[in-house]
Amino acid sequence: MRTVRRGWALALVAGACAGPPSDSPLGRETKVTALDPPASTGAFAPWLAVARPGLLLSWLEPLAEGGHRFVVSRRSATAWSDPVEVARGDDFFANWADVPGLGVAGDGALLAHWLVKTGAQTYAYSIMLARSTDGGASWDELGPLHDDGTPTEHGFVSWAPEGEAARAVWLDGRAMAEGGPMSLRTARVDTAVGPATVLDDRVCECCSTDLAVASDGALAVYRDRSAGEVRDIALARIDGATPPAVVWQDGWEIAGCPVNGPAIDGDGDRVAMAWFTAAEARPRVFVALSADAGESFSAPRRVDLGDAVGRVDVRIDPAGGAVVTWLETVHDGAAVLLRRFADDGTAGQAVEVGRTTSGRTSGFPRVAPLAADWMVAWVEADGDGPHRLRAATLPRAGL
Repeated sequence: MRTVRRGWALALVAGACAGPPSDSPLGRETKVTALDPPASTGAFAPWLAVARPGLLLSWLEPLAEGGHRFVVSRRSATAWSDPVEVARGDDFFANWADVPGLGVAGDGALLAHWLVKTGAQTYAYSIMLARSTDGGASWDELGPLHDDGTPTEHGFVSWAPEGEAARAVWLDGRAMAEGGPMSLRTARVDTAVGPATVLDDRVCECCSTDLAVASDGALAVYRDRSAGEVRDIALARIDGATPPAVVWQDGWEIAGCPVNGPAIDGDGDRVAMAWFTAAEARPRVFVALSADAGESFSAPRRVDLGDAVGRVDVRIDPAGGAVVTWLETVHDGAAVLLRRFADDGTAGQAVEVGRTTSGRTSGFPRVAPLAADWMVAWVEADGDGPHRLRAATLPRAGL
């Protein structure tokens, strides 16, 4: 049994303000208010979804008896709810990069996805779905997102609303069973999963995807893979007519997947996308903005401070521009950083939100708006010690 039904109950978490450590690359005080979620030690794989009122944060927790459970908590203006369990099992594919998450349908229903092993091979796993119509208090399983049943990789799911339902995109490895490439597929999900279509039949095997809605439809971003192993960022419209295209020619030629995908967000005609590249052996993070629903983008602006790890997220700022989060190497660890870019590309000063490691354990930080603040969630890791799930807010004004 993978679903539970229990009501939300609020759990207050105390806040605290802190500036950056003395070895911060930023050199100034920053106000960061800690709002850690009610997660157990060892929790990882954060995912933030805007689901008014407030935000939803989901994550994975290891179970004492083995296996994992997938849980979600709602953050209101004042408190976290008690976590609600979406699913649990000893067959989860529990990974630092390909993580479970949440989508919000146009009618307010919530969709959840998680990953389950389907074979003895390391990357043989499927995407399972559940749906909630009571704000996340209870969940009902829908079954798999894909219909092929092959013991191959299926994951890196992204969500966006579409009409009264939701749109999902994912990496689908069914062709890899016969030596073929990874593909990018999409389907509409409501009370059941609709027919899937192929958006791109050759993409990078394990870089995360992202999906956003602009004024003229949904836009998916992902890392492409050319025949010459150039793996730059591509954009595909979910309209069945427009072929995908590389957004910017970084020219990053790499023989294997870097596990470092792009991010996108949209609001009407405004679209922002961010990505990592190590072309020419120079690790960098870029952001590009669009004022015409993704038909064209500004020239990319450099985001990082000179030693980027990547693992980006991006959100449109309701007041204009966009914010980007990413990891940056700092001495023997990594800083979780946030930076705002105005609509004209002008960069604000980077703000340090927290510290972690640059290794895989730290996963991918997430950012989303919460009232007049930004909330950032990340995994705090320190060498061989236990890791923990952290969250903090910082005011949108003044960035």
